[in-house]
Amino acid sequence: MTSANIAPANGKLGVLTPGMGAVATTFIAGVLAARQGLAAPIGSVSQMAHIRLGKKDDVRNPLIRDFVPLAGLDDLVFGGWDPITPNALEGAQAAGVLEERDLAAISGELEGIVAMDAVFDQKWVKKLDGNRVKALDSKLDQAQALMADIEQFRTDNDCDRLVMVWCGSTEAYQEASAAHETLEAFEAGLEANDENISPSQIYAYAALMSDVPFANGAPNLSVDLPCMIELAERRGVPIVGKDFKTGQTLMKTLVAPGLKARMLGLRGWYSTNILGNRDGEVLDDPENFKTKEVSKLGVLDTILQPEVYPELYGNIDHVVRINYYPPRGDNKEGWDNIDIFGWLGYPMQIKIDFLCRDSILAAPIVLDLALFLDLAQRAGESGVQEWLSFYLKAPQSSSASGPEHDIFIQQTKLKNTLREWMGEEPVTHSEAG
Repeated sequence: MTSANIAPANGKLGVLTPGMGAVATTFIAGVLAARQGLAAPIGSVSQMAHIRLGKKDDVRNPLIRDFVPLAGLDDLVFGGWDPITPNALEGAQAAGVLEERDLAAISGELEGIVAMDAVFDQKWVKKLDGNRVKALDSKLDQAQALMADIEQFRTDNDCDRLVMVWCGSTEAYQEASAAHETLEAFEAGLEANDENISPSQIYAYAALMSDVPFANGAPNLSVDLPCMIELAERRGVPIVGKDFKTGQTLMKTLVAPGLKARMLGLRGWYSTNILGNRDGEVLDDPENFKTKEVSKLGVLDTILQPEVYPELYGNIDHVVRINYYPPRGDNKEGWDNIDIFGWLGYPMQIKIDFLCRDSILAAPIVLDLALFLDLAQRAGESGVQEWLSFYLKAPQSSSASGPEHDIFIQQTKLKNTLREWMGEEPVTHSEAG
């Protein structure tokens, strides 16, 4: 096979995060710790995973980071915006994800990462009150201010390339409007202060207009819109969304494929979460919860294919609840009750109690998406990067058939994309291969 023409990862890569709360600061702290040899980047596929090449007997199994030309951790520079947090150290301390002993060795570097004033509208996140906000009423002016921030950051930090990963809050639920149908309509909407244009969309527009790849870590529409896909393709910039696949949905995409593989039936799947961080507070508002609920509910249908297996999966009661419980902090707890049935229709149950750490699971996703989006841009890719669906709850699709949710199929697609770009044969797991 012929390898893709991938430009080298020379110089510095700036990683910009709209939102400098729990997820972003945990990500930054983890990279800084890994640089100093204080911790391994556990959970990062780009850093920890191997990739098999060739036939089974070839014994070629390099680390992904040694196989493809990714930016190195030492080359990353961090920045971002936040309506509350003044810098990454205070953001990490307020989030309470990491203990002070883990922050001590990197506190100086964290304190030096100062958050830029944010584009923020409380209409979209009612539970938060931003006080470090750009004093601009015009959405077009806000977009231009963000573009100026991006260029200033690029210059000040001598960055050769930039990527942007949304680490901000879940916005209130919305469906695409006329302002989102085309790029021309969106730009007219910016000028007219269209109420349907949310802050995350302004960030996405500013990034793409600055030729900066954009990943959406929340269930907001952001780049999952015709206008943004048009802009990304027109400017030759890769995009990916949406919603980091961390706790409960990660478990669903692990368990559901196994049930389907064994042709076990499913009657119902009841999921409830308790969490107490800023994300939990935001999701305590019904409109913001609805955005998250839609993201979570779409997983099972795609994996289980009820239209193909109606007798097994055609009548599922799928319920998702999220409860804000401040004592829990960032240590989210997900409870799942799964009612299944087997031979002769006899019922069985599976109970899962996942005491997870939301930002600990999300941080390596931020790293991988940043590095892989940068790789995609250097490989000349643009538009929706469906091969990165592995990391997302509600992934965008580049085809009419819709996204894939089975995490094992997603993993195969991710690794085969890397193999193909490097001129290696895809792995099919046939007896000879």
